[in-house]
Amino acid sequence: MQSPYDVVKRRRLTEKTAMLESLKSATSNKSVSRCENPKYTFDVDPNAKKPEIAEAIEEIYVEQNVKVVKINTIFVKSKRKNKRGKMNPGTMSRYKKAIVTLAVGNQLD
Repeated sequence: MQSPYDVVKRRRLTEKTAMLESLKSATSNKSVSRCENPKYTFDVDPNAKKPEIAEAIEEIYVEQNVKVVKINTIFVKSKRKNKRGKMNPGTMSRYKKAIVTLAVGNQLD
């Protein structure tokens, strides 16, 4: 079996992921406030399966006693990247992203 840090590469922190994490405390919108489970986003190994990702996250955050309820995975397409002064534009490589839903009351810090 792979190390959990080989399966889960890093936690993705962007504006959109911060909004996903704060859904549990939103009170302004009724449909959003029904979301009780926090969601976190991670970059994972492209060959990792959902059960492997769940085991790795529970093993990494074992001291916080987290329980993974659901995992959604997405392959983010490669994008063209322009370089100034270069005739040959490059591309950013594609990666796999996992949106992890934790049990009610669990939280990562």
